[in-house]
Amino acid sequence: MLKITLKKSTIGAVPKNLRTVKALGLNKTGRFVYQEDTPVIRGMIHQVKHLLEVEEVEGVTKVRRRRRFGKLEGAAPAAEAKPAAKKETAKKAPAKKEAAPAEAEAEAKPKRTRAKKSEEEAK
Repeated sequence: MLKITLKKSTIGAVPKNLRTVKALGLNKTGRFVYQEDTPVIRGMIHQVKHLLEVEEVEGVTKVRRRRRFGKLEGAAPAAEAKPAAKKETAKKAPAKKEAAPAEAEAEAKPKRTRAKKSEEEAK
C-alpha cells in the first residue's frame, strides 16, 4: 500500500495535473489517501510527483464506504424512512391535481393569440 499526501497546492497547475490529483482521491493540501501499489497508480504519481509525497506502508487495508441516502450504509432507520416519505408524497400529489383543473376552469381567462390580435387590427 502507498500513502499519498498532497503537499503542494494545485492552484495554477496544468488542468491535466488537476485531474490526475483528483483521480488519486486528493482534494486539499495536507490530505492523504491509501492506494494499492499498481503500475497505474505509480504512473499517476510520476505525473504529479512535484505535488505529492509518497510513502510505502505495510499492514493498511483500503476501506471503501458506500453511502446510501446521505448516511453510511449501516444506518438502517434513516434509509428506511426516506423511501416511505416518497411513497406518501406520491399518493397525495394526484389528489391535488384533480382539484386544480376544476378551479382553473371556473376562473379561466381567454388566452390571447396572434391570430386574434391580427383579426382585431383588421377591424
